Amino acid sequence: MVADVRLSPTANQPRSHLDVYLRVLSALMLRDMRSRFGGTYWGYLVQVLWPCAHLGILVGIMNFRGLKSPMGDDTLIFVATGALPALAFQYISREVMKGYLIHKPLTYFPQVKRFDTIVARALVEIVSSFMGVCLICLVLVSVGSDPIPSDWFTAITGYLAAISLGIGMGMVNVGICSIFPGWVLGYILVTLTLYITSGVYFLACFMPDEIYYYMKWNPITQLIEWVRLGYNPSLPIEIDYLYIFGWIFSSLAIGLLMERYLARAQQ
Repeated sequence: MVADVRLSPTANQPRSHLDVYLRVLSALMLRDMRSRFGGTYWGYLVQVLWPCAHLGILVGIMNFRGLKSPMGDDTLIFVATGALPALAFQYISREVMKGYLIHKPLTYFPQVKRFDTIVARALVEIVSSFMGVCLICLVLVSVGSDPIPSDWFTAITGYLAAISLGIGMGMVNVGICSIFPGWVLGYILVTLTLYITSGVYFLACFMPDEIYYYMKWNPITQLIEWVRLGYNPSLPIEIDYLYIFGWIFSSLAIGLLMERYLARAQQ
């Protein structure tokens, strides 16, 4: 008996470079999602739910200490507008670096490039970040808060700037940890210090002028103020957009150069 085998016109044709690249990215992203929190896709939900838990802890601490929101009467909105951009920067800049180290053995396969591991982890973190924002908005609505900003454009662009800076600093971290792997732990201490001093729990613009001047050198402080300005345009805040975009584009350029000339030199 002769089997009637009919091949599709493209069955024997080689895949395009774009098709191979997209398959590599999707495989790396799925591996990222499965490798966290017990090695299951359900464990990935912890990554998305963590910002909600973080927000609840901060609000609980403020209520326990009797602290009032300095920006309106809604403590949840005040904490959310400070924590979300700070966490977006912190998680992405850290996880891009960790993703490179985790996927580094896969780069021995010719289809997997070092830059692919960075892109895959960045995409996973961006999706996780936006899913966390959507979930927090649902939680805020369910408890009677209004998560709708007064100025949509200002609030969204501020959050996108935080994500962009996180990607840029993550690429810089890849270059550093390719030479000094201990930087992974060192950067955790750096981001923790930045998080505490960036104005998540307070309004930096209400600090004394001498202190506020130096705080504005921290780009995370200005990113938080950028988002909060979208919720309360009457705040006495002046954002140095040129300074923030300088940080974003400089970190991206330096990160790309370090990935090309430092990370590759260590292979």
